[in-house]
Amino acid sequence: MSWLLIIILITLGLLFLLLEVLVIPGATLAGIAGFGLLFVGLWQTYVSKGIVAGHITLAATIVVTIVSLYFSFKAGTWKRMALKTTSDGKMDQLEGLSIAIGDKGMTVSRLAPAGKALINNEIIEVHTFGEFIDQEVEIIVISVKNNKIIVTINK
Repeated sequence: MSWLLIIILITLGLLFLLLEVLVIPGATLAGIAGFGLLFVGLWQTYVSKGIVAGHITLAATIVVTIVSLYFSFKAGTWKRMALKTTSDGKMDQLEGLSIAIGDKGMTVSRLAPAGKALINNEIIEVHTFGEFIDQEVEIIVISVKNNKIIVTINK
């Protein structure tokens, strides 16, 4: 195998690994392809060029990988891709609300299986045990625990 093809395989492998680390979260096809291309490039170096050339290529690949990662992180790549806004949303707090098992209310939105309901003149987030309940249906509270209100249709 020629040096040009070995260099292309190793370079593509490094690019896929950098893509995996910097852009694509998790273990995806890019990371697997990157390791595969690096392995094939290094393996072909050992097979076609000998052990000494293989060791030199392996050492050079490790150095280039470390240097590439260092400059990728130093260049602020993460800052350019990071979310810069903050979320000002909040979770419904049950403190101060007098919601108890058996309280009745009306759905304000469709519960699929979570949504909003009006219970004791308070609009709060409620959940079901997987059932879908349409808007403006009378409901009853069957469980209140861990800031989560479970309801079902009032029959």
